[in-house]
Amino acid sequence: MSKLKRKQYEDLLEPMQAELIAMSRWVIATGARIAVIFEGRDTSGKGGVIKAISDRLNPRHCRVVAMPTPSDTERGQWYFQRYVAHLPSAGELVLFDRSWYNRAGVERVMGFAREDQVESFLAQCPAFEKLLTDDGILLYKYWLSCDQEQQEERLHERLDDPLKRWKLSPIDLTARQKYEDYTSAREVMLEATHKRPAPWTIVDFNDQRIGRLTLIRNFLDRLPDTWVAPPEIDLPPLNRKPAKEKFGRLGPIKPYKVPASP
Repeated sequence: MSKLKRKQYEDLLEPMQAELIAMSRWVIATGARIAVIFEGRDTSGKGGVIKAISDRLNPRHCRVVAMPTPSDTERGQWYFQRYVAHLPSAGELVLFDRSWYNRAGVERVMGFAREDQVESFLAQCPAFEKLLTDDGILLYKYWLSCDQEQQEERLHERLDDPLKRWKLSPIDLTARQKYEDYTSAREVMLEATHKRPAPWTIVDFNDQRIGRLTLIRNFLDRLPDTWVAPPEIDLPPLNRKPAKEKFGRLGPIKPYKVPASP
């Protein structure tokens, strides 16, 4: 099947983004708390779908959380402790670009966590998430799936593009040799944590544009009735002639000169 063209994708995404804006009004009006977890293969497209969701939303009410490597202090804490500080407050949507599930994935496969730590995590995680949902947090968990052939293509694209090379890390280069190990770890994780009231949803991201549209549509459809009418804003005409910008002695720099087309 041919991949979705950019123009068609943008035409399909725009009305969904309008729905996301309406959802955000509902979150603010009702004080709802929403957390969405994005997990998946390296290069699967987590950053792209998070940007598609958050791009048009008010950043005061929509946060993206991408946690760095834990510090020495954080390594000495209860495992979930550093994530608790990033959970949504009333009127917030929080998008986790990876999450506490690092322990069941990269930490397990790459040997950054002991097996007893992983087993403890898998036992505690459903209870932890039940505490969150019992307190009223709406928690949605998505796994973004892609074949190894697609993963390799995207890794090479990042390597060849200086604007994307920052996305490559030594961990990524080592992990590409452990595709099946990640599959095994994922299956164990799903078996232990695919439970109500926070089940997993797997989305095919071999075509990232279709994957984004699929995920966003699923997310919107699973929310409660979120319609809140936009506020009526009256913008009366100015009662005077529009003013010109003033700079005094400090004027603006020269505008960027657009180069001629080749």
